[in-house]
Amino acid sequence: MASQSTKLLIKGGRIVNEDQSFIADVLIENGVISDIGQDLGVSNEAQVIDATGKLVIPGGIDTHTHLQMPFMGTVSVDDFYTGTRAALAGGTTMISQFTRVTVYARS
Repeated sequence: MASQSTKLLIKGGRIVNEDQSFIADVLIENGVISDIGQDLGVSNEAQVIDATGKLVIPGGIDTHTHLQMPFMGTVSVDDFYTGTRAALAGGTTMISQFTRVTVYARS
């Protein structure tokens, strides 16, 4: 018995990658990007998402993480290894670690 293929077409979004951004369609077949281009046409079996006016990025970005960070005599449960693995499993592909700032009073 042959398995059924799944197709997803993301239409008209602004694709953002490491060096540029541009408006195009993204065709995903069986969980893998198979084509990127203008006005991609697919059969009726594809699910279509209208991304007009939206950003299409390769994964989520968490801009406020507390990995391996000491706080009030404790340390967060996740270190960078376990925290980034957990983030990736949930679709997050980039993190930015929260930084602690020490303020010194001037005398």
